[in-house]
Amino acid sequence: MIPSSYRILVMGASGCGKSLIGENLAQALGATFIDGDDYHSPESVAKMASGTPLDDNDRQGWLDTLAALFANYKAQNETVVIACSGLKRRYRDRLRSGDSELRILYLKGTRELLRERLETRSGHFFKGDSMLASQLADLEPPGSDEAMTASIALSPPTIVGQFTAMLAPPLS
Repeated sequence: MIPSSYRILVMGASGCGKSLIGENLAQALGATFIDGDDYHSPESVAKMASGTPLDDNDRQGWLDTLAALFANYKAQNETVVIACSGLKRRYRDRLRSGDSELRILYLKGTRELLRERLETRSGHFFKGDSMLASQLADLEPPGSDEAMTASIALSPPTIVGQFTAMLAPPLS
């Protein structure tokens, strides 16, 4: 068990496994998991379900809500893991306004692997190759100064293990 509390963003394009990795990470840390998709407005969900990508204006209120969640968990000194695409640096900056020490795990995958995963996913509002193309066009991958990057070709236990090891304080 990690001794301190953290606010953690699991980010990446749709199909990278944010929810799966986020749930596994939260379980490993004894933390709360929140799927950021659950906080999209009904209008945004309808827009994505129709195959239309969201724009910055669509995401503003959603990012504000998620930043407030991070702030609430920080105020309670509790660990939370939130899955959210966090595609652009300014989106991540907005999320960091809830906790300046936000930890970020970026799940990186090739377009081909992301598309393959999206095609096998059912019951999700995110539809269409054009939406994936839009997300990849918007993606500003975080550098090592901002996030830990993990390849989605790795197994979920490997990704979670690498990230929790990074969180662990050095032994004295």
